[in-house]
Amino acid sequence: MKLSLQLIVAAILLYSCSADQIPVSEYDTTLIRSIERISPNGDVSAFVMPEEGDYSQFKQEPTNPMTPAKVELGKLLFFETGLAGDAVKEVGKFTYSCGTCHVPAKGFMPGTAQGIADGGIGFGVNGESRSRFQLYEENELDTQGARPLSLLNAGYITNTSWTAMFGAGGFNEGTEDVWGVHVEGTEVNHLGLAGLESQNIEGLHLHRMVFDEDVAEEYGYKEMYDNVFPEFPEGERYSLITTAFAISAYIRSLVPNEAPFQKWLKGDMLAMSTQEKKGATLFFDKAGCINCHKGPGLNNQNIYAVGVKDLYETPEALATGPEEFRNLGRGAFTNREEDMFKFKVPQIYNMKDSPFYFHGSSKRSLREVVEYFNDAIPENENVDKNISAFFRPLSMTEEEIDDLTVFLETGLFDPNLERYLPTEILSGNCFPNNDVLSRVQMGCE
Repeated sequence: MKLSLQLIVAAILLYSCSADQIPVSEYDTTLIRSIERISPNGDVSAFVMPEEGDYSQFKQEPTNPMTPAKVELGKLLFFETGLAGDAVKEVGKFTYSCGTCHVPAKGFMPGTAQGIADGGIGFGVNGESRSRFQLYEENELDTQGARPLSLLNAGYITNTSWTAMFGAGGFNEGTEDVWGVHVEGTEVNHLGLAGLESQNIEGLHLHRMVFDEDVAEEYGYKEMYDNVFPEFPEGERYSLITTAFAISAYIRSLVPNEAPFQKWLKGDMLAMSTQEKKGATLFFDKAGCINCHKGPGLNNQNIYAVGVKDLYETPEALATGPEEFRNLGRGAFTNREEDMFKFKVPQIYNMKDSPFYFHGSSKRSLREVVEYFNDAIPENENVDKNISAFFRPLSMTEEEIDDLTVFLETGLFDPNLERYLPTEILSGNCFPNNDVLSRVQMGCE
């Protein structure tokens, strides 16, 4: 198979040298062949992300198209602590935001094993010091029984959450009879929207957020809403639904396209080290990671059981336990035996940012994750069925485990996710947290 013409041209343009001087190694050639062999279009371009801000190249939701103004509004609202007006206790009001549990420097995941919104206190440097506020009883906390997913590359997914239970189309077509039946909140699917819009509408309620015309007026968002949502009648324009639409547009813009692998795909043969290239070849070949982690986002719409432990088994976890419905995976939503203990394939860019992996935060390093899949021995004694056929011993050597781990850690690491942060929010509050301890730790005082 010939070396990808696209990469040859890109390399020539990048280095302005003749073809025989292009810095293409045997590891590049091997990796290109491995990718082309499984690529849906026979080319490495199938895994290239769009350029930041070029929304015409992004996957769009027809009911909520991306525009620069909408994405900018969503960015502000995502970190706006002024929305947290329905906290259980007065002391918790206006102290947290979506960014509390989806921290850019942590790959848009929590800095701890479990996210805590209302009822949490502190932030540290990047969310690693978030803990329970002692004035809150454990049953008053706004926590979840599964670790929050990264929001990177969420735009490639039709149905969201670990169980893909949000969104009217895609994976949930034919499940209309269970919307709102087994899992409260999934009745939002009856609005007919995609997963991000559906989950964010439900999530704003779940996380005790408030937005109406008075809030828009108080914080100065009204003009932005008028400009972004002119098609909504004025009486419906300043609401949690339009807020969810703006936040969803922002989340779709979160692509880690500055990772070395992305640069390599575009022709920079020096963007990855030899070890990263060897690990990438394992990813697309022997290790079979590509069987589940597909497309530009290296994520997937499908669900699989791989037998990992649940979050309640993690010492740091709060307000969860063996009876937590999320432990059942998609089966909790559909109540179907064939869906029990199955979870959606997550995206895997910037996983180095997080020391917690899987829905139960049961692994604490990417090497542990690679070793788990290499050994393919389920660790959750409750998961005795529905184990994925892809979950089988991989027979990788120690060197290969090292190579694959390095690719996951650094080849898929975008070092500049801070570009997705606003410089300030319109309320003027500290963000992403605004409690007294966070303000001190973050230098907002």
